[in-house]
Amino acid sequence: MLLAGVDEAGRGCLAGPVVASAVILPPGIIIPGLADSKKISSANRESLASEIKARSIHWSLGLAWPAEIDRINILQATLQAMSRAVRHLLPRPDRLLIDGNQKLPVNIPQKSIVGGDACEPCISAASIMAKTFRDRLMCKLDRRYPGYGLAMHKGYGTRQHLSALQRMGPSPMHRMTFRGVVSKPREILPCLPIT
Repeated sequence: MLLAGVDEAGRGCLAGPVVASAVILPPGIIIPGLADSKKISSANRESLASEIKARSIHWSLGLAWPAEIDRINILQATLQAMSRAVRHLLPRPDRLLIDGNQKLPVNIPQKSIVGGDACEPCISAASIMAKTFRDRLMCKLDRRYPGYGLAMHKGYGTRQHLSALQRMGPSPMHRMTFRGVVSKPREILPCLPIT
């Protein structure tokens, strides 16, 4: 039976796409060090990503960009990105293991596992592939949209990022429906008569 792990990176960011990955590992394969990508150093993630690429049966990516996130909301955009990653897998997996508590709109048997990126090797592999790709992409977007610090914070709502948004306003890579991206307009108070 071919199992595909599915996970995403960047769901809680203020800028950049949400990136999903799907990975089919050969049955019985053990890749030492696989874990939740957020708990692995950047250097180890890059090393593991290379090993996953070399040893997996197949891996793929799916993205949802900020305009789509703003149009359909982050949950639906995440599910779309995950579905895109799954649809690009060859061969088609027999079953999906998905990090989280949601099912995907694809016609493949699936199981959602909260915290699956910490306990299922194929989900851990997907987590690492999504995060390494997204981190590299955010460094490229930092060169295209300088001044926000995207290469450093990868789009998360850090103090530096929020300060840059206040100074410069949002870029085309910002999620306009996310709190902190666009300042709430100040309420205009009516003029009161002088007494």
